[in-house]
Amino acid sequence: MLRAVVIDDIETIRKKNITTIKSNCPNIAIIGQADSVTSGINLIRQVSPDLVFLDVEMPDGTGFDLLQKLQPINFKVIFITGYEDFAIRAFRFSAIDYLLKPLDSVDLVEAVKKAEVSLSSEIFDMKLNNLFSNLERPKNLQKLVLKTADRIYSVNIQDIVHCESDKNYTTFNFINAPKLIVSTNLKEYETMLAPHNFFRTHQSHLINMAYFDHFIKSDGGNTVVMKNKTTIPLSVRKKEEFLVLLENLHV
Repeated sequence: MLRAVVIDDIETIRKKNITTIKSNCPNIAIIGQADSVTSGINLIRQVSPDLVFLDVEMPDGTGFDLLQKLQPINFKVIFITGYEDFAIRAFRFSAIDYLLKPLDSVDLVEAVKKAEVSLSSEIFDMKLNNLFSNLERPKNLQKLVLKTADRIYSVNIQDIVHCESDKNYTTFNFINAPKLIVSTNLKEYETMLAPHNFFRTHQSHLINMAYFDHFIKSDGGNTVVMKNKTTIPLSVRKKEEFLVLLENLHV
């Protein structure tokens, strides 16, 4: 059994979340609840839970404030938020689980399963530090957590030159570092990185426009050349969109 607490400032939502957790997660024992950052800190210190379901926005601060005041973190965390905002991107960049309100039972069960088998507290601390860093940094200096077969890395987004897919794997190529291969498809990274000046030139390629050098039109083919001399194919269906992007390019 995982001993858990639920922290949310709205009582009706908090009680509904507790009901949903009890109905779908028989391996979770709810041992307390709180309605603010301050009361949440006191509760966690009092009962020492294994798992915290943590609201992001509360009247006296955020869930991030709560965690920063409790470091080092010796419990697992699943964030709960009602907002599709910058925090969601930060969670995804940091590979930290979150749930949207109202709780979906399937997503809840999956998040709890991940929490049960989650990696060491040192790795969670690294992910959490990555999250805090991204919340404070300007967009062009943010970091992305990448999980390879045997390691977890925190990389600078601005150091990524391009990404290449091979079925369900994505290879990250950097300006001055060895490539990394992760078992996540390119579509997920396209969604995350598009606001950071990345463009999908082809079904298998996503490029950082900050490293774009020039465009070659020859023999009916279209090729994008990056500043590190890497050549990237440009699909016919993406050509018009890419040319419009070039007209408005600021790198």
